[in-house]
Amino acid sequence: MDKFVTSFSSFYAISHWLTRGKLLILLPLILMSTLASAGAVPASDFSLQDAKGQLFNLSEHKGKPIVLHFWATWCPYCKKLQPGLERLRLENKQTDLVMMAISFNEDEGATPAQSLTDRGIGMTTLIQGDAVAKQYGVTGTPTTIFIDRNGDVVWTTRISDPDSPQLSKALGYLLEVDDSQ
Repeated sequence: MDKFVTSFSSFYAISHWLTRGKLLILLPLILMSTLASAGAVPASDFSLQDAKGQLFNLSEHKGKPIVLHFWATWCPYCKKLQPGLERLRLENKQTDLVMMAISFNEDEGATPAQSLTDRGIGMTTLIQGDAVAKQYGVTGTPTTIFIDRNGDVVWTTRISDPDSPQLSKALGYLLEVDDSQ
């Protein structure tokens, strides 16, 4: 990825990529790489329980790529996005990817884990995530946060399109980049 970033330092390289229409395809990855290398924001640690009472601590997953999907059962855009996230989760099941849904701002009596299960989504849901949403500056649903292996937030998005190429590109970036070496 560093080769791409440094190759864009000259005007000639940029104009070359622009004339071939490839810059627009790579722009999200270039921006993520730049953000990651320019001191991305460290992910705040937190602990939440799932519906069965099992505790999830973010710090226990340091060194792994992490996707946090903030959502609510009443959110139609979340329901639209989740099959796409589930597809990405399943496609990368053989990796060390950690993908967690975090339910927040729920109506009384909501059962987020059951809601996902009923729709065929196998992603684990952490519940009562209002404090964590606030900690991460999440103000609406859906919000999806990508955290690299160094524990830095490299991308936050409100995308609801389950087929958005940015989601798979961001995930590919997380899985490819390993700055710990």
